[in-house]
Amino acid sequence: MKRTGFLLFLLMFIVMMVSVQDRAAAAAAPGGNVQIVLDGNELKVSKDAKITNVNGSVMVPFRVIGENLGFEVKWEQKTKKVLINKDSKTIELVVNQKNATVNGKKVSLDNPPMLQNNIVVVPVRFVSEQMGIQVSWDGANQTVYLTSSVAETPKTEDGTGAGNGEVPIPDPFPGTSTSEPGEVSDPSTTIPPVSGNAMINGLSFSENRLMIASQGGTLTPKVFKMSGPDRIVVDLPNAGFSADFLGGAAIGTGNQGQLDVSGYPDVKSIRYSLFSNSPSTVRVVIDLNYTKDYSVYNDESGSGLVIVDLNKTDSTPTNPIGNNGKKVVVIDAGHGDQDPGTLGYTKKKEKDFNLAVAQKVGQLLANEPNIDFVLTRSDDTFLKLEERARIANDLNADVFVSIHANSAGSTAASGSETYYQRDASKALASVMHKYLVKATGLPDRGVRYGNYHVIRETKMPAVLLEVGYMSNPKDEAALFSESLQNSVAQGIVNGIKEYLGIQ
Repeated sequence: MKRTGFLLFLLMFIVMMVSVQDRAAAAAAPGGNVQIVLDGNELKVSKDAKITNVNGSVMVPFRVIGENLGFEVKWEQKTKKVLINKDSKTIELVVNQKNATVNGKKVSLDNPPMLQNNIVVVPVRFVSEQMGIQVSWDGANQTVYLTSSVAETPKTEDGTGAGNGEVPIPDPFPGTSTSEPGEVSDPSTTIPPVSGNAMINGLSFSENRLMIASQGGTLTPKVFKMSGPDRIVVDLPNAGFSADFLGGAAIGTGNQGQLDVSGYPDVKSIRYSLFSNSPSTVRVVIDLNYTKDYSVYNDESGSGLVIVDLNKTDSTPTNPIGNNGKKVVVIDAGHGDQDPGTLGYTKKKEKDFNLAVAQKVGQLLANEPNIDFVLTRSDDTFLKLEERARIANDLNADVFVSIHANSAGSTAASGSETYYQRDASKALASVMHKYLVKATGLPDRGVRYGNYHVIRETKMPAVLLEVGYMSNPKDEAALFSESLQNSVAQGIVNGIKEYLGIQ
């Protein structure tokens, strides 16, 4: 099976089986029509594949799996078992049993598989978590939003390219001074597909540092200063933007944008563009309010992490984060850009809440002399789950905190939860939850085990905070109030400091 087709089938399977009591609650009545949107594109679901809601969990007929997946899927009538195999992963489900088995290890389920009119329906939330798929639910529009954790590089007809053909792109920085040659690209420039390029997955700016994350290929940044006006130019030859970063835009078109740099007096703006085709080059320009020195760190281990540090004035190629004995904290604002997260009672977007709190946390951490911090995203951009975890791992972070808001099939669900995945994260989860509940004033829903990708694949103590329920009108109103966001941000910082033993 072609990789693209398999990914679509895989994601269709996962959304059909994801439990929504905590993260993607479906309000669909039995037999209701549910739309499934993958990376901005609606998937087709057979009309006779009825998706139902049982005790707050999405239930899907077992036969849908067999019809649509490249998995090896079996039904054992005698033992009432559903067996799913793919590569090195084996999942076993049993009708009416709330424990599943993944590669021989028992995992509890919110609701068990069931028999309805001689049809097996299954609610396997943990499957989506195992596969690293971001799932969000818009109850008002009966739509499930999926964001894949695996970047699928578009192919040319012969399967060798990395784009959709040669596409003209406009001047990426209209009105920019051209006192130095090559500041902007020729409007007639075309960006052909090039195999083997590094793919830019994320751009972030925090604590006066530009961070560039990529995968595939090798990044060799060329950084230089320009004047009239003052700016720092970062050229990344043999690089392009990943389809995920572009939010579904075609490769070679619209590959430009800006980062939010409010609150940083040195920097006026940060702009990025797919700049050249000789070779394919990504350009990032840091517009300065005055001349400023910098240093550049390029991780030679091949992790694809580049940091341009405006705080450091020498060119020593060392990681500027965590030096001088400082603790390193990574703050992750869940979702972003084309992935809105869950939609609230009044259709507010989870991604906006997550980012607002993360930015406030960053502002507070900037005042902590013993802590270095990084925001996985500092504005409304998209970053894959694996990239969020990889950033923290590459930085050898001491703590990882992912910020989210929850949703349920009923408007009655309310409260704050804290998730951990590894035993090494339990202590952090306990401390963070204490401060989270105090900050929100919402019902205490406890510290819970959750097999989420970002807290499973990180190597340091890591937690995922579900601050409140956007499906609850009172919770949603509180979540989007300045006072609660400030309180939560301060609580997160207090929890981090207590856990790290910082006064």
